[in-house]
Amino acid sequence: MNIFGFLKNTVIGRAHNLSDKKIFHNMSLIALLAWVGLGADGLSSSCYGPEAAFRALNTHTHLSLFVALASVITIVVICLSYSQIIELFPSGGGGYLVASKLLSPTVGVVSGCALIGDYILTIAISVASGADAMFSMLPVEWQAWKLKFSLIVVVLLTLLNLRGVKESVVLWVPVFFVFVASYTFAIVWAVSAHFGDLPNIAHGVTGDVKSVGSDVGLFGLIALVLGAYSLGAGTYTGIEAVSNGLNVLREPRVQTGKRTMFYMGASLSFVVGGLLLAYLLYHVEHVDGKTLNAVLFEKITIAWPAWLSHGFVIAAMASSAALLFIAAQTGFLGGPRVLANMAVDRWMPTRFATLSDRLVTQNGVLLMGLAALLVVLLTVASVDMLVVLYSINVFITFSLSQLGMVRHWWTDRKNEPRWKRKIFINGFGFLLTSGILVSLCIAKFDEGGWATLLVTGALIGLSFWVKHHYRQTQKKLHRLNELVAAALADDAIVVEKTPPPCDANARTAVFLVNGFNGLGLHTLLAVVRMFPKVYNNFIFVQVGVLDAGNFKGASEVENLREHSQQEVDRYVAYMGKRGFYTEAHIALGTDIVDEAAKLCDVIADKFPQAQFFAGQLVFKDESLVTRWLHNHTVFELQRRLYQHGRAMLILPIQV
Repeated sequence: MNIFGFLKNTVIGRAHNLSDKKIFHNMSLIALLAWVGLGADGLSSSCYGPEAAFRALNTHTHLSLFVALASVITIVVICLSYSQIIELFPSGGGGYLVASKLLSPTVGVVSGCALIGDYILTIAISVASGADAMFSMLPVEWQAWKLKFSLIVVVLLTLLNLRGVKESVVLWVPVFFVFVASYTFAIVWAVSAHFGDLPNIAHGVTGDVKSVGSDVGLFGLIALVLGAYSLGAGTYTGIEAVSNGLNVLREPRVQTGKRTMFYMGASLSFVVGGLLLAYLLYHVEHVDGKTLNAVLFEKITIAWPAWLSHGFVIAAMASSAALLFIAAQTGFLGGPRVLANMAVDRWMPTRFATLSDRLVTQNGVLLMGLAALLVVLLTVASVDMLVVLYSINVFITFSLSQLGMVRHWWTDRKNEPRWKRKIFINGFGFLLTSGILVSLCIAKFDEGGWATLLVTGALIGLSFWVKHHYRQTQKKLHRLNELVAAALADDAIVVEKTPPPCDANARTAVFLVNGFNGLGLHTLLAVVRMFPKVYNNFIFVQVGVLDAGNFKGASEVENLREHSQQEVDRYVAYMGKRGFYTEAHIALGTDIVDEAAKLCDVIADKFPQAQFFAGQLVFKDESLVTRWLHNHTVFELQRRLYQHGRAMLILPIQV
């Protein structure tokens, strides 16, 4: 093993064994771990969502109880809505798939692009907010290091996610439950210690309502509460991640997903509502260099022994920072999954659907990490700025998903006896999420929301360009695929000959193919024309590629194996009927070059005079961008075989 292989195995991990029948079970998450990996985004937003809403009320902080009530209702409605999506899409119903299937593929692209932007911002704001929580415990002069620290965390999280889903989640379980325990204790302590002050809180709410109402009227009062409510909208992001990440959950996935959703909704409602009430009970005010949660914990423990007070605050804030870093996992889990789904449908470059040998959508993880790194750098890890950019995109997806579900229940009402209840839940969810979306766009547009909408619009435009390119390519390939029909017609009239026995020392042509298609047949017939009566043996090699589109369970892997075997057997039958000795070799894997090189070594050992052939599509107007959209693995395989002392001829096929 070379030094690069050693470093890869050490940092990222060794390749998974695809023949292991328990691989899906071992890689999947139970509800508790899914709550950590997928639910942390929502729960962690309690570190900045309630604070943003509370501070937006200025001196009328008692109105935060209305915000708390509205937040809890919103969380419950969204969780119920997405539980129905989980039931309808048991293999994974993220916003992209829901909108694509229930509305239209075009609407699905809008939802998918919005989600990609949201997941990038999830990573950025989680890391920046985590750094804020961490540096709240440190001297003010250390603030200069916060940006560098944030960038390092993004890089480390990217590397961690290249190892795999379960490995990136299990590491965080202890700190996740330290956060849950410390915040639960703080909220319960705050309410029980000031239980007698609750009537005063009620009087304060009445006073603020009268005060604001007399100054700006009823509509001004409503606008103030809605403004604070919308600024805390980051609280609801992350709920969608469970339905989008069903593929990583333990079977039965629907039950596991709904249980995870319950854990997330219950914990988020309790923490958000509890914190806003605790802020009021302890008269928490903003302090430079500290979050409101840090100020709250210091006030709660002020009468405790110094060592105990200091220890509790450090534990609570350190777990807050850690949870926010866990929340970034949602971006790394959900973002690559959306990219992969869009790549399978050719809205994104197909390489985003490929898996690494750790069965991770590596290109997607790297893109999310690099994009988040750029966002953190451009915003200087400012949570205030990121909060403005955040939330808009996820509510685009929320609204489109709810609208799609409403349409589904209405269309399917004759077959669904409980359609009225279900359409009410999704309909109410649509009204809530679309209302928040509109208010966010209006309130945040001039503050930087325009940048989010502009970037999302550019990403949508890029998706349509990629789709157009693949469609044009498919049209050009149509002429090439006409060879299949011609070959089958010729096969029907050819006089069948008996294939000779195997002569391993005879000249052998080995073809790398990818299905019984025009490209493979064109390559085969070109070799027969170029080298008439030269080759006695014809060997066909096909690698079934495991990607995000088919890596969904053991049955899907077996279906891929059977399909690959059937396709390559058609070449065997075609040449065998013409009196040639033929063989078929297949393999499954995530890396075509690795698997094909191994098969070629086996064939070359058996047939010393083997000559390897492969076809490569050539486009007239080729550029660096279009080359990136297509597969050029044959050149890498040629180089690998060259290093092994084996000859490979690549036949250019212009389309």
